[in-house]
Amino acid sequence: MGARHQGQRRIDRLMTTKPPLRIGLAGLGAVGREVAKRLEAGLDGLVLSAVSVRDAEKAKRILPRIGAGIIAVSAKELPGHCDVIVECLPSSLFRDVAVPAIDAGKIFMPLSVGQLLEHSDLAERAKKTGARIIVPTGALLGLDAVRAAAEGTIHSVRMVTRKPPKGLEGAPYLKEHNISMNDVKAPLKVFDGTAREGAKGFPANLNVAAALSLAGVGPDKTRLEIWADPTVDRNTHTIEIDSDSARFKMTIENIPSENPRTGKITALSTVAALRGLVSSLKVGT
Repeated sequence: MGARHQGQRRIDRLMTTKPPLRIGLAGLGAVGREVAKRLEAGLDGLVLSAVSVRDAEKAKRILPRIGAGIIAVSAKELPGHCDVIVECLPSSLFRDVAVPAIDAGKIFMPLSVGQLLEHSDLAERAKKTGARIIVPTGALLGLDAVRAAAEGTIHSVRMVTRKPPKGLEGAPYLKEHNISMNDVKAPLKVFDGTAREGAKGFPANLNVAAALSLAGVGPDKTRLEIWADPTVDRNTHTIEIDSDSARFKMTIENIPSENPRTGKITALSTVAALRGLVSSLKVGT
């Protein structure tokens, strides 16, 4: 083959772009709507191709392109139309989305991270099918440092969460122990235990604790305190790590979204994680 033809082939390869990753959203709550909005506004290398929702008519009001470019399908059908499935649903529906995505060998991005502790078989299942489970940083900070420290020896991990009482309402742990949020006038510690116990007792609130535990020493060695605190107006998380490579303490104060249990930064973290799948430059581990 002549030099001219070889040169042309190199140019052709450079001009050939990869098709965008097709994103599927399971759920259009506060987080799902914001992720959908940003995908629809345009993110290089990513396209929203399908959604799975319980109320299709409501979804059409949120996303007018449903039925005209974006299809609405069941959770079971999402993997047939997407490369990446983002789960933004109540925890009770988690497995309905997770299993089909993982069995199809797709990238599965769960926001109900605490459910990974309840369904530990999914990681092994992903190994067999070639699927990837990617957990966004979400409403926490410092996971890069925790993951790095975990390459050595972590001696202890402690997390303290403070939320306005309204943000904890309805948690199974509070119902089980008859703890009311109605008359909390001063900071009240409502839980002290492990991340596994906390994620189970506060499934809509403590996905951050589950993510921290998965990045570090596991859910049974990660200590967690939860405070109902009427003196704060932001969902606040402080993590303290002691390891053989570093000792660090970090605090983040998240502005709640329209859903008081979830910070606004959660949706933005999900968008950042999606960008990281296609970006030619990725900062952080």
